Amino acid sequence: MQRFLNDLPYNNEPGGRATLRSFRGVVRTGTAHCLEATLAAAVILEQHGYPPRVLSFESIDELDHVIFVYQRRGLWGSVARSRDPGLHGRKPVFRTPRALALSYVEPYVDLTGRITAYAIVDLRVMGDYDWRLSEHNIWKVERVLLNYPHRPLRSSDRRFQALRERYRAFTTEFPALKPVYYRGRERWTALPDRFRLPPAARRWTAQVMNRPRTRS
Repeated sequence: MQRFLNDLPYNNEPGGRATLRSFRGVVRTGTAHCLEATLAAAVILEQHGYPPRVLSFESIDELDHVIFVYQRRGLWGSVARSRDPGLHGRKPVFRTPRALALSYVEPYVDLTGRITAYAIVDLRVMGDYDWRLSEHNIWKVERVLLNYPHRPLRSSDRRFQALRERYRAFTTEFPALKPVYYRGRERWTALPDRFRLPPAARRWTAQVMNRPRTRS
C-alpha cells in the first residue's frame, strides 16, 4: 500500500482549487494529498481486515497531517503520503499510538510546523456517510478530524529550536531539497524516489547524523 501511494504524484491542488477526494477520486485522477492518500489506504486495507483508523496531528501553524494507522502482532505502524519525507509511513514496531506519534515530532519541524497534539479516529464514526467511494468532495471527513478531541503531545522547547535552526541551515544550503537527517529512520517505510539526495546533500546529512545528540 505504501509503495502504491509513493508512486502517485502529490496532489498540490493546482489552480488553488481545494479537493478532498474519496478513494474513487484518487484512482480516477491518479493523484493524492495526505488526507486523500490516507483515505485510499483506509478503503483498501479495510478489505484486508484492518479497521479504518487514522491518526490526526495538530500543529502550531494549523497545517495538520493525517496518516492511516494499523496494528500487526500488537504493534503499531502507519501508511502515509506527504510533501515531506519524514511524514511518510512507519513500520509496525511501535508499542503504542503515542510512541508512533512521537516518531513524527522531529520530522514535522520546519520553518513553521510543530506538533502539539494527536488523535486516533475510527472513520466508522461517520456511519453511513460515503467517505469511501463518493463522487464528490468529502469535506465532512475534514470537519470530523478537526473537531475530534486531540491529546497533547509535548516536546522540548530547546530541542525544537535546535531542530528549526538545523532545518533552516539545510534548506539554505539546498533550497530545492527536503532533509532526511533524522534518527530512527530504520523504522520508516521506503520513501518515494524523489526524496533521494544528491551526493553533496548526503555528505551534509552524514555529518549531521554523526554529531552527538544535544540533551533536551
